Amino acid sequence: MAPKYRTGPFFAVLAIMLAAAGYYAWTRLNARALPEGLASGNGRIEAVEIDIAAKMPGRIREILADEGAVVSAGQVLARMDTTQLEAQQRQAEAQLTRARIAVETAGSLVAQREAERNAAEAVIAQREAQFDAAQKKLARSEQLKLSNNVSDQVLDDDRAAARGAKAALSAAQAQLAASEAAIGAARATVVDAQAAVEAAKAAVQTIAADLEDSVLRAPRDGRVQYRVAQPGEVLSSGGRVLNMVDLTDVYMTFFLPTSQAGRVAIGTDVRLVLDAAPAYVIPATVTFVSDVAQFTPKSVETEEERLKLMFRVKARIPPDLLRKHISQVKTGLPGVAYVRLDPKAPWPTSLPGKLVQ
Repeated sequence: MAPKYRTGPFFAVLAIMLAAAGYYAWTRLNARALPEGLASGNGRIEAVEIDIAAKMPGRIREILADEGAVVSAGQVLARMDTTQLEAQQRQAEAQLTRARIAVETAGSLVAQREAERNAAEAVIAQREAQFDAAQKKLARSEQLKLSNNVSDQVLDDDRAAARGAKAALSAAQAQLAASEAAIGAARATVVDAQAAVEAAKAAVQTIAADLEDSVLRAPRDGRVQYRVAQPGEVLSSGGRVLNMVDLTDVYMTFFLPTSQAGRVAIGTDVRLVLDAAPAYVIPATVTFVSDVAQFTPKSVETEEERLKLMFRVKARIPPDLLRKHISQVKTGLPGVAYVRLDPKAPWPTSLPGKLVQ
């Protein structure tokens, strides 16, 4: 019995290869057949990649986004374990409470020292009056002694009373000075307690910021490409958890020779045709033209060699258009970029497909 050969898959693969070869040949011929004022180059769709990483070392508690998921800016993608941070937060809040109580206590001490100063000032006024009365009495006794109208005992007593009043005044003045010094020390305690309050507040705010950073959010609208880590893994500072692409910052990078790159300006209109969807034409705008040649021959001494220099050009797709078709946006797709070197040059009717809007 003769063997049976399955020819169906073979012809299907052959048909796909012929279609791809035909499309490639069409793009090549079409590029050469472009009218004056237009240029083309092969490229690939790219997008800005973003790593979602942990700011601090720790263990991943949960990951909330699957690979391929479309996420919006601010959406929670993962959470780190915050048990230790929460304990530190409670400790910092307790220290803040203690520091605030210390400020109140120091304020009360200042009020007490000020009251003591007022009392010392009152005592000084009393001692000054007593000293003044003792001096006057001593002066009268000394006058009376000249006429022998008082005894020596009375004069000695008056002198002792005057010296005692002076000593009491000096003691009261010393007490006032001590009260002033105590007030200064109490006020310094208030300043120190207030500084402790500010330090405790800063500690609480720092821990609150660390807790906020432990919740990993999407910085922009995009799509999760793949997981780098899994729940339960311990990461170092800066350890990556997810990788995502910004689907609102998509562009194609292609290359043009010197004669054409020199005529491309920022803002130039571009039309993109992807191999995967040749029936559609995607509008784009030039946002970058390299000022350094990417492909440099070994010798650039002749004009012919200089014309071989290739410059990198980046054409960005409008973000609003990307948002409208975000579910169809994919990176890595190859295609052809058509550039209008002359703003007045019309787009050729040979461009296939319908303009995406």
